[in-house]
Amino acid sequence: MLRFVHSFLLLAIFWAPNVALAQGAQIAFGDTAQDSRLPVEVTADNLNVNQEDGTAVFTGNVLIGQGEMRLSAPRVLVVYKPDQSGIEKLQATGGVTLVSGQDAAEAQQADYNIDSGMIEMQGSVLLVQGTNALTGDKMFVDTRAGTARVSGRVKTILQPEN
Repeated sequence: MLRFVHSFLLLAIFWAPNVALAQGAQIAFGDTAQDSRLPVEVTADNLNVNQEDGTAVFTGNVLIGQGEMRLSAPRVLVVYKPDQSGIEKLQATGGVTLVSGQDAAEAQQADYNIDSGMIEMQGSVLLVQGTNALTGDKMFVDTRAGTARVSGRVKTILQPEN
């Protein structure tokens, strides 16, 4: 019985840092902080521009690059600032992949606010960092700080070091 209690306590101590992670703690994302003031490069099969509402829709193999960060999706809506001085936000849908450094995340959709540098990914979020994986309902990436927070039924698989 004492051996069981000892084993349980060791497990509890070992997993204690991961409990905070499951509650939505901040984790690193990407190798370095991203400068959201860098130019945004978009490549796609098609582009439709709506001058009336100040939007553009890129479809087909959309790839967006900004600094070291890459985002890909089947469809991306670009919303320009009201004064047309730049991009206000990007809304990617249809299955999104976000890569920064060695970290990669997938979700059904993502909204990127260019001015704040915040990306909200939602819908079956999967974050892969090396051999570790983390899933949840939503992930908030702060590109300026180089951090992310996963929320909503978070599950993680942590590989022990050899």
